[in-house]
Amino acid sequence: MTITVHHLNNSRSQRILWLLEELGADYEIEHYQRDAESNLAPPELKNAHPLGKSPLIEDDGLRVAESGAIIQYLCERHGGENWLPDPKSEDHVRHLEWMQFGESSFFVPVMLKIYAGRLGDAATPLMPRVDEQFEAHVKFAEDNISDDLHFVGNDWSAADVMMSFPAEIAVMQGYGEKAPKLAKFVEAIHARPAWQRARERGGPYFIW
Repeated sequence: MTITVHHLNNSRSQRILWLLEELGADYEIEHYQRDAESNLAPPELKNAHPLGKSPLIEDDGLRVAESGAIIQYLCERHGGENWLPDPKSEDHVRHLEWMQFGESSFFVPVMLKIYAGRLGDAATPLMPRVDEQFEAHVKFAEDNISDDLHFVGNDWSAADVMMSFPAEIAVMQGYGEKAPKLAKFVEAIHARPAWQRARERGGPYFIW
């Protein structure tokens, strides 16, 4: 059965396409384009998800939303067991932490940075706090990624997939010099043939 990915351009669903390519899974894409002026998702995405959210996948009649749930689901049911640590290991606990961190703690300052940046002078009172929090989370990720550029263990994992998007945003926001390992992490992801295939199928993605 072919998996369908409801894919919004320039969004977190890019990492779902990357994972699917890594797993060699059979999938098709329903494409959605952001509004060129507002950058918001198109209204037709609400036909797939009541909140107009992407990523969303459909697999044999089952719909799964939320990046972390999708990544876990694909690894468990579509041949990605080696992307998940042993449930009885300490790495499993670290995996849970990074899966949550990438979509909660880190993603709050990421979104604030993006949206406040679009407000221009109106965001001036907010920006010192936003910048402080963004930099603190970038530093935390930089301090905890291993020298071989992984967040859990010594090979690619679901945690790396989850952390790919906030790491990309950090590099785009100019933190590559302050976070050289994160910058190399992004470079290593983008050099992977699976990521390149995913970008080709998913369409233009930020500046890459």
